[in-house]
Amino acid sequence: MPSRNHLDKIGRKTKKKWTEEAMEQALIEVKSGRCTVRQAAKQFGVPKSSLGDRVSGRVTPGSRSGPAQLITSADEELLVEFSLYMSKHGFPLTKQQLVSFASSIYKRQHRRVAFSKLGQTWWLNFRKRQEKNITIQPADNVIRGRTVCVRKEAVDQFFHLLNTVLDARGLGDKPQQIFNCNETGFQLGRKRVIIPKSASQGYKPTQGLRDHISVLACFNAAGEDIPPFIIYSKAYPGGVCYKTQGPPNALYGWSDSGCINSELFKKWFLKHFLPCAPKERPLLLIFDGHRSPVNLEVVEAARKEDVILLCLPPHCSHILQPLDAGLFVLLKQRFAALIGDGCATDSHFPVSKKEFSGVFKGTYQVVEEEEGIRTVKEGFRKCGIYPLNHYIINEGHLMPPHCMGRAEEVSLSTSAQELHSIEDMTASGTSS
Repeated sequence: MPSRNHLDKIGRKTKKKWTEEAMEQALIEVKSGRCTVRQAAKQFGVPKSSLGDRVSGRVTPGSRSGPAQLITSADEELLVEFSLYMSKHGFPLTKQQLVSFASSIYKRQHRRVAFSKLGQTWWLNFRKRQEKNITIQPADNVIRGRTVCVRKEAVDQFFHLLNTVLDARGLGDKPQQIFNCNETGFQLGRKRVIIPKSASQGYKPTQGLRDHISVLACFNAAGEDIPPFIIYSKAYPGGVCYKTQGPPNALYGWSDSGCINSELFKKWFLKHFLPCAPKERPLLLIFDGHRSPVNLEVVEAARKEDVILLCLPPHCSHILQPLDAGLFVLLKQRFAALIGDGCATDSHFPVSKKEFSGVFKGTYQVVEEEEGIRTVKEGFRKCGIYPLNHYIINEGHLMPPHCMGRAEEVSLSTSAQELHSIEDMTASGTSS
């Protein structure tokens, strides 16, 4: 014969769950005097003790039972709003990204708590609470690399969004307020020297002397620049002379790879772009958000400062990135000419880490010359960004819709109603 505890467990598992709406109706009936607590609890299928707590005022109506949420309701609404904003502006979040952002919010509230990351239980409960606002859909499978065509519908969607933003914010004739930022890399090697042939016998190149340095450049459609952000690999070069030798007002940073990451992009946006950008508002910043991932602080600051973030579709930068369309080629050519190496390839240069900023200063002066300004403007024109021209994109670069597959990764998407609401909010310049 089953024990009493076993029967209790079965009863708890099969017990029907009550809804907050049913509890509210029961509470109305009791307060009106039409039912007792017992009668109302039985009629609406809610726990008598929970109903009694609400009637007596011990529990606030609408509050949830059980342990407190790890993230407050207000911050969770901010997280959902952030997800909708990201999806609307071209870079929907994956599950891993959203959980990472939620973990950052939690750690911001509980700085003294030893904590690594929110888990699967939080994610499932979050999805259940927000099922009316967000949904999970498979992300489009895109063949990686620039040697193949890109999805036509992704390009069409980008230009539709760009056209909507330009019209809604009155930026169609304001090139000085339309910015593009992008990263280009320099692979540094050893200088080539001429020595007697006999001295080369037994010579073996030393391993590990190559350094990668990236430069994040930012220009508007009028050809005006935000001073560059130079990113070293592993560490800064010895001494501080690299800052005095480099381009005026340049920003410096480092990462393990020598490439931009989320923290460095936040540093650039908050401490460099916003102080150096024109005072006119709004501003539009177009960038590859898949290579320069944004975080919650960047989106909050952008909306507060009335800066519209617009992400390029993945793997489309070679046809939609204005700086890739001309200026970076000119910079690499000028860099190679300054170091006197006409045989330098697109990304490998025989110059040391300490010498880089000084050589790049001479290279970057091209942006103040007529040739450089013209090249920047031409890049915006070639990509159809400014003046806005969707039809300038070569159809040969675009993949027909029927060639598109599906991928296994998931991303957050939004309903049409939510998309319109976030668009209206962005158009009005509302801050979070």
